Amino acid sequence: MFTLMQVTSLKDEHSQAQSELNAARAKVKECDSEISRILKDQQKLKNKIGEKTLERKKLENEVKRMETKQKDCSLKVDKLIEKDSWITSEKQLFGRSGSDYDFTSRDPHKARDEFEKLQAEQAGLEKRVNKKVMAMFEKAEDEYNDLISKKNIIENDKSKIKLVIEELVEKKKKTLKVTWVKVNSDFGSIFSTLLPGTMAKLEPPEGGSFLDGLEFIVVSLKEGMFNNANVLFRTKFVDGVSTVQRTVASRQSK
Repeated sequence: MFTLMQVTSLKDEHSQAQSELNAARAKVKECDSEISRILKDQQKLKNKIGEKTLERKKLENEVKRMETKQKDCSLKVDKLIEKDSWITSEKQLFGRSGSDYDFTSRDPHKARDEFEKLQAEQAGLEKRVNKKVMAMFEKAEDEYNDLISKKNIIENDKSKIKLVIEELVEKKKKTLKVTWVKVNSDFGSIFSTLLPGTMAKLEPPEGGSFLDGLEFIVVSLKEGMFNNANVLFRTKFVDGVSTVQRTVASRQSK
């Protein structure tokens, strides 16, 4: 049997233990909440780390792609510079305002369309041009430009100007003579093919040489050609021989 004093003491101890238990439970609950919050924060950090890792990998892949693209572009630029020597001399104008390379004021897509259109026109013209004559003309033009370049290099040396001019004249004569002979041969061949049993050739003007009569001729029946031509050549038969009459068109001011 417990005495009243012992029962009271036990009740006090029980109350104190109960209070301590409640406090401990509250502390545990608080710790559980803190642990839950920490776990959530930890998961958020893991997710963020995962996102950053994925983003880093994407950036690394983009850097590698750009590095590869840069190498490809560098190779293309080197090939373009090697192929087109004008790039080296003109590149200081690239992007400059007011120049032909002012990229901000020009539409590259429109420029490409115009370029493709000109290429198509050029292809159409090439089909109608005598390629042999054009090749000879271009060769003569290249030689002429080369000689002009030499002339410009030594133009300050008066003692060499006369020699250079003589060289230009002689090479011009030789080139024109080769062109004259080739055109004359082709003209005669074409004429005899079109009119079997006949012949035709180019003759220099009376009292002159081939240097005085080399001209390009356009054959046409269009009235506009007659009205705008600098020189007209009319053909007719005289005593059974085909002859050509040359007439210089007069220009009247309106």
